[in-house]
Amino acid sequence: MPAPYKVAVIVGSLRKDSYNRKMAHALARLAPDTLSLEIVEIGDLPLFSQDFEKALPSAVVAFKSRIQAADAVLFITPEYNRSVPGVLKNAIDCGSRPYGTSVWSGKPGGVVSVSTGAVGGFGANHHLRQSMVFLDVPMMGQPEAYLGGAAKLFDEAGEVTQAETREFLQRYINAYADWVARHAAGR
Repeated sequence: MPAPYKVAVIVGSLRKDSYNRKMAHALARLAPDTLSLEIVEIGDLPLFSQDFEKALPSAVVAFKSRIQAADAVLFITPEYNRSVPGVLKNAIDCGSRPYGTSVWSGKPGGVVSVSTGAVGGFGANHHLRQSMVFLDVPMMGQPEAYLGGAAKLFDEAGEVTQAETREFLQRYINAYADWVARHAAGR
């Protein structure tokens, strides 16, 4: 059996007890053997500025290196003001610059939005898709994953409490594994 595809998981929330981080761990536990999911941290990235493009800060170099080494990328994000959190947009910008050095291009992508609200981060999910399509990331279209009511999704150990939600997540990560296998370049 070939080595599993390396999936860089980007969590769009920095909160210590983030529902999105819990979701990232839940998906990693559900992932088939063909995927290896690893969270790539974004909290230490400096705010993007073209001024540092001539000499990228070490945190940006390290981040870009980790994304470059991945076969695919999976975003798990909350919604802030009907869009993605600033920290996530900053990570996307850091990974795409300077012009011509984007680490995103061609990597199969997926997005799961997790929110305490009823619409499950629909706005963030679609704003993120728009940015990633521009950056030449083939984004999985179906199934879409918008998970609302996040405060009731997990137990104290971070396990998904509802069987129906676990089943949906299993279908999602299996479909994502198929998407990655079809679209990962060079494998």
